[in-house]
Parts: sequence; C-alpha cells; structure tokens
Amino acid sequence: MPASLKSTSESGTLILTLSNPEHKNALGPDMYAAGIEALNAAENNPEIRSVVITGEGSVFCAGGNLQRLQANRRESPEVQAQSIEALHNWIEAIHTYPKPVIAAVEGAAAGAGFSLALACDFIVAADNAVFVMSYSSVALSPDGGGSWSLARALPRALACELLMGAERISAERLHGLGLVNRLTAAGGALAEALVLAARLNARAPNVLASIKDLINDAAANTMSQQLDSERNHFVRNLHHANGGEGIDAFLQKRKPHYR
Repeated sequence: MPASLKSTSESGTLILTLSNPEHKNALGPDMYAAGIEALNAAENNPEIRSVVITGEGSVFCAGGNLQRLQANRRESPEVQAQSIEALHNWIEAIHTYPKPVIAAVEGAAAGAGFSLALACDFIVAADNAVFVMSYSSVALSPDGGGSWSLARALPRALACELLMGAERISAERLHGLGLVNRLTAAGGALAEALVLAARLNARAPNVLASIKDLINDAAANTMSQQLDSERNHFVRNLHHANGGEGIDAFLQKRKPHYR
C-alpha cells in the first residue's frame, strides 16, 4: 500500500494518521502535501478546535524512507532539496497553525518522526515509546526542525548526545525533561491525546491562538517587545465576544460557550 495521511475527526478534533505500515509509517512527499492541505482546511473550519497527529498501528513514525533516499542519490541534489522543502513547509505549518496540535506517540519516533513530534504543541506518549534522532547512524544530518527544537529545549550537552550520538531516549526521560506532556500505558496514547484535546477544545480558540503566537515569538523578542505583544493580544481578546462570554460565565458560575 502507498504511504498516505488518513484524516478523520472526533468531537471537534481532527485526527491525522501517518499510514505507511510496510515501512513503519515512514514519511514521504505525499504525506507532507496532504498534511498542509488538511491543516489549511481545518483552520477555516470552526467545528475543528484542535489536531492530533498519530501513527497507524504500534509505531508513530520511522522517519524517512531509506530506500527512497538511496534512490534520490542517483538524482540531481535538487530532487532531495525539494522533498525536504516540502517536509519543512509542513513543519512550519504545524508550528504556526493557530489551533493546538498534539502528537500521540506509540512505539518509535525516529528521525523526521521525532522532529515531527517536536513540532507539535503537545506530546502524549506511551510509556514504552522510544525517541531517536537516528540521522548520524546512516551518515546524515537532521531535518524537520529537530536540531532547532532540541537545541532550544535541552542543555547543549544532551542535544549533542541525541543529535550527534543518535542515542535513544525513552518517553519517560523526555517527560522528566519537559518535552513529553503526558505518559500513558502502551496503546493508550491516542485516547489520552483526545482527552487533552477535549480540554483544549473547551477553551476560547482565539485565546489559544494568541498564546501560541506569544510562545512562538518569545525567544526572539526582547522583554519590551514581548510586553507590547502581550498588551495587544490581551486588549484584542478582551474585546472579542469570547472575552465577554468567559467573564460572564465565571461571574455567573456556569460553563462558558465559546465560538
């Protein structure tokens, strides 16, 4: 079966499933294009409040397809460059997507699969999941933003260990380091991700979009720039209809209904 990205929805959450079981859900250009298309459609759908990315079966994603990469060595370097650009367009789309994106990880998340999980806003992982930046094991360097994510989230020595040494790291250890949000028993990552999604879906979508913008911009902003941005977001959200609904619901001790 060809690699594909399956799309379903459940209770306001879009579920994107990496499906390439013959190659442990290895990624490919068709998946990248489908991922961007799905996010674009969901962004304009008010019924969709969040996105979960998961893998078919007991593996999240093995990264790139090595047979395809070997074949690309016989092509012009531009062929592989274009493929990576397509991956990076999907990664950037996830990073800037205004709704929460959750990775639900079972089994291995290797190479670009690890990078893909790191691009999400939250990671829910089975307690037996294993993450590995496997690039250097086959004489390659990272893509998919893995070096960017790990260099910002971890001490330099540990980032070097994972990226240069291709050391495997458990979901439990990543949870202790703050990169995995929730651990669950094997087979339960998607269900737990949907519980988290439901909690986020109940919150004002404009506010979650503002918070994601603020988090994304914080590292590059000065304190003064970030304070200005916080002011602008706060005022805009206060005067949004959801701001009035949230305050009224709190004062009236009732559940808010956001749009």
